[in-house]
Amino acid sequence: MSKMQPNILLIYTGGTIGMVKDFKTGALRAFNFKNLLKSIPELNLLDCKIESVSFETPIDSSNMNPDYWVKIAKIIEINYDNFDGFVVLHGSDTMSYTASALSFMLENLAKPIVFTGSQLPIGDLRTDAKENLITSIQVASLQYRNKPVIKEVCLYFEYKLYRANRTTKINAEHFEAFSSPNYPDLAESGVHLKVNKNQLFSPNLRKKLTVHKKLNNNVALIKLFPGISETLLESIFNTPNLEGVILETYGSGNCTTEAWFIDLLKTNIIKGIHIINVTQCPSGSVIMGHYETSSQLKKIGVISGKDITTEAAISKLMYLLANNVSKDVFKIVYETPLRGEMT
Repeated sequence: MSKMQPNILLIYTGGTIGMVKDFKTGALRAFNFKNLLKSIPELNLLDCKIESVSFETPIDSSNMNPDYWVKIAKIIEINYDNFDGFVVLHGSDTMSYTASALSFMLENLAKPIVFTGSQLPIGDLRTDAKENLITSIQVASLQYRNKPVIKEVCLYFEYKLYRANRTTKINAEHFEAFSSPNYPDLAESGVHLKVNKNQLFSPNLRKKLTVHKKLNNNVALIKLFPGISETLLESIFNTPNLEGVILETYGSGNCTTEAWFIDLLKTNIIKGIHIINVTQCPSGSVIMGHYETSSQLKKIGVISGKDITTEAAISKLMYLLANNVSKDVFKIVYETPLRGEMT
């Protein structure tokens, strides 16, 4: 059986990686991806065929929103059967949000989708763009017996491949911009590309890809702080059409035990608003009932986000709300890992 060269589709949404500097003016402008092989001849050394598609108007990732997530998902859906892997080029600021959302939207995904970007433009002397791009394409084209090795949405940055829905951006100026605090790396790029096979996600290969194109963003994210007021929280909970709230609590899921606070949460849970407890700590897990300061939350029906990141928590909430999961089972479904996003 002869080995076919994998086909890789490069999807450019925007971001620093796709910029080139006009050396006369110093201004950044979007790069024409048709000239990619000319600019990065090393790509010719990769054992794969590369095609590219770009947003008509590339966007800064700060302008990213669920409509664009759907746009990326549709590009993947249309091209799914013709390509063996996908590399999504995206600005690093909201990359963890987009990549986490895509992991939920693409059910039964059996091919690699690798998100990457860079801290410096592709044409800069000291750019990290080339390495990130070359290795991401290499990761997307990894095959074993003509089948993709990686079958999930992941994120590659500065020599490490992570499960996308476990990542968070931790640094605005270092090349090592991302971290996966609660889950091991999927691969590490050194002299060799070392894949940690035991950590990879195993989808059900008998099921066909289902692309979920509806997301419900009637959600709020509240970070608790000492002295947060009742009026502020009431005004958030009184937002018209609000359906779900991610509550960033202290430590392993703790919060104030003041009566007004617990009553406010209880009233809104009874009203049908889903409240998810995630930790403010960069790593670790919510263990409700571990301390007295979280046992009341457990009692009133607050959902445990366990060790999920805030980025994955919010996109999972939008995804489940849009899929009309009934109120009775919502808590059970949310607390169940769907794409390896929680332990």
